[in-house]
Amino acid sequence: MKSKYVILASALLISVATFAQKDQIKAAEKALKGGNSQEAVTILQAAEAASATAPDNEKAQFFFVKGNALLDLANKKVEEGKNLSLAAKAYQDLLAVEKASGKDKYSSQATTSIIDIKYKLINSAIADTKNDKHSEGGQKLYDAYLLDKKDTINLYYAASTYVNAKDYVTALKLYYDLKTLNYSGKGTSYLAMNKLTSQEDPFNTEKERDLAVKIGTHEKPKTEAIPSKRGEIYKNIALILVQDGKTEEAKKAISDARKANPEDTSLILTEANLYLETKDFETYKKLVGEALEKNPNDADLVFNLGVLSANAKNPVEAEKYYKRVMEINPKYINAYINLAALKLEDEKIIIDEMNKLGTSDKDMKRYEVLKNKGLICLEVPFHIFKKQLNLNLQI
Repeated sequence: MKSKYVILASALLISVATFAQKDQIKAAEKALKGGNSQEAVTILQAAEAASATAPDNEKAQFFFVKGNALLDLANKKVEEGKNLSLAAKAYQDLLAVEKASGKDKYSSQATTSIIDIKYKLINSAIADTKNDKHSEGGQKLYDAYLLDKKDTINLYYAASTYVNAKDYVTALKLYYDLKTLNYSGKGTSYLAMNKLTSQEDPFNTEKERDLAVKIGTHEKPKTEAIPSKRGEIYKNIALILVQDGKTEEAKKAISDARKANPEDTSLILTEANLYLETKDFETYKKLVGEALEKNPNDADLVFNLGVLSANAKNPVEAEKYYKRVMEINPKYINAYINLAALKLEDEKIIIDEMNKLGTSDKDMKRYEVLKNKGLICLEVPFHIFKKQLNLNLQI
């Protein structure tokens, strides 16, 4: 008989706790409707423990109100990034509860809110990076990725943003995640202007983008081809490893990447840049030559060979590469600047020799020869810049 009283007492305690939680959820809803989302969050914090043993319908309601309160705080710019992520977590918990119970009271609204949070995180991250808050921006982009792992571009942007924050440890971890996913980023981008923020939002599909335009939240739709980002990903992995003194590990990472992605020519450049960074100029030239065989009209590649030749004190070869760049792309201004600098370097050598000459007849004759040669050297950069100026005027 005594054990029955114990069971009855336990049941009464559970009932009391359930009623208490119902009252707390109602109080939180009332506070939220009154515009006091912080009070709603505080009330729900007191009900958090009881929610674990509550019926599924009450759990779902608890998470729904919690998500709404946190999202309202974020919309009021109260710890925006943190509250956006916490709101998304509450909505995800709600979806899990309703999926398990087979009910669908709040799921549709929660799913819509999660999509809204994703884009709010992305736009907030963009604002952060503009204000040099790269760490905060990187975290928001990573949180946006966690909300929709099919949209892997947010993982890529998160890694890049952490590089800008000089948080190389986190950046490397995310780049390795991209490597594991064999992410390339190559494809098609579906964009449209958000009427509320006046910023371009990316969409997973053309259908999604067109729907947003149709319902009126977005305008000015456009479609862009996206090149492969594998080269940049592996380049950054390699550079971070080199910075950490792990040069051989970096070389192996890029070598493995090339074997796994033989069609991706950008990885040849990545490997070439690694050898350039480690001052292995012969291997660099060999790899650049290999890349040029595949794409002989790559102006950037040819320009880099010119820079390398100039650094190696081979001005004749450097001039040859710079002139080739001008043939490929007559508006490649850096080729003109570097070629002019080469000529001015020649002029400096001439002046140094002139300054060392004496006043003998022989030295004076040599002085006249060098003076004329120097005038020619000075004239060449002028013609180079004049040509570039004319080209710029035609753009």
